[in-house]
Amino acid sequence: MSVAVADPPRVAAARLAWLRERGMGATVLVAAISSAFGVLLLTATGYIATWARSDPYLGDSGTVAVVLGILSVLLVGVAVYVAAIVTANTFATIIAGRTRQIAMLRLIGASARAQRRAVGRQGLGVGLIGASLGLVGGTAAAATLVRLADALLGLSTGYGVLQPVLLLPAAVVALTTWVGAWSGSRRVLTVTPLEALGGAAERTAAQTRSRGRTAAAVALLGAGAALLIGGILIGFVSPLGVVVAFFGGVLSFTGLALGAVIVMPPLLRLTGRLFGRSATARLAAENALRHPERASRMAIGVVMGVTLVVMFAVASASVKAVMTAAAGGNPPAELDRVLDTFAAIMMGLVAVSAVIAAVGLVNLLTIGVVQRQRELGLLRALGLTSRQIRQMVLLEAVHVTITALAFGLVLGIVYGWAAAQSLLGAVSLPPAFASPTLVAPAVPLVPVIVVVAATALLTVIATVVPTRLATRVTAVEALAD
Repeated sequence: MSVAVADPPRVAAARLAWLRERGMGATVLVAAISSAFGVLLLTATGYIATWARSDPYLGDSGTVAVVLGILSVLLVGVAVYVAAIVTANTFATIIAGRTRQIAMLRLIGASARAQRRAVGRQGLGVGLIGASLGLVGGTAAAATLVRLADALLGLSTGYGVLQPVLLLPAAVVALTTWVGAWSGSRRVLTVTPLEALGGAAERTAAQTRSRGRTAAAVALLGAGAALLIGGILIGFVSPLGVVVAFFGGVLSFTGLALGAVIVMPPLLRLTGRLFGRSATARLAAENALRHPERASRMAIGVVMGVTLVVMFAVASASVKAVMTAAAGGNPPAELDRVLDTFAAIMMGLVAVSAVIAAVGLVNLLTIGVVQRQRELGLLRALGLTSRQIRQMVLLEAVHVTITALAFGLVLGIVYGWAAAQSLLGAVSLPPAFASPTLVAPAVPLVPVIVVVAATALLTVIATVVPTRLATRVTAVEALAD
């Protein structure tokens, strides 16, 4: 009597099969970008501090190092925050596609908490993989950039790139990816064994109502708004009001992200009226409202990216406008150049967070189409052509991105003005201003046009793969699945 022995490589491959699931690769990419960004930013901060200490005019002044350190921590924090929300939304979408599988496991005795722990381990796994790749890639890029900077500036700083502090962003990214996966997998707890008899589907509007989630969103939004107002008021006394306003912005936006399923559907309904009354336009608009979780998860990523870029653009332009007015309309050329350079650098750094949000949109659109093959097959069986299916998927993406773009522009202007006001409120800038200073929001045209054009391009790119997937499977194959 022979006993079959499992092939170890096959067993290992089976255990890691979840890594090939759609969405996991994009999550690894998000973690890698975040980790590499942290490594590069910390390296740049250390390099500039080392260069400043060697400068005969700056000497051993620690002010530059402290300012750069605070700035780098804030920017890395923003990137990690965006990555965490994108990861949570990705895993929530993946769980929606696993509903039937999870229900089958529940049917044969598996507990919901055990399933959620498994999802958490998967999140930690992809977080560790992405963070490690970002650490290696970011360190290699940082070493190259340090040598290039020394050569271009004619310096010999002797700055060593391999620093223990570089492990910090990688560890934080891995941890936040695990937290994002754990947060996104909360639906596992609500899956019942009876759902094994049905298909994988997003919850409807009625099923998404949760008093606890709504209460948490309102509480965070209220606390954030209070801190924003408090930061502005403190700003009339001290520039440190911008720190309070920063945390107010984080809390209030977290409340909006948590309550996106409540906030976004009314906005999506308004946008849906712009697309006419054709069959495909009506289907695209109704799909967003019928499954608000799916649409809200896609929209909130675009809202984050647009809000961040517009916020820094408005804050920089508002500060520059105040400085220009204080100088009688003709600021010194050196000050003007410094402000423009700083604004360009900040916009470039913030763009990394926007890229992370863009990866999330592309990923969620692709996963959503894959999980809706049965629905799309039914529409094909009812008479819709491949062209109409492609048009419907494209209109859904356009519907979501236009709504998110408009909402993000409004939020970016509000947050940007709050940042400028809380920073400059206590500053007396003669002859045009006397403390307290009231800052009018300045909306720069060029960055706004760039944001609109980038969002339009992102929509086109994001729909290439989903529209192909939407028409690849025939009606018979989709309905037989």
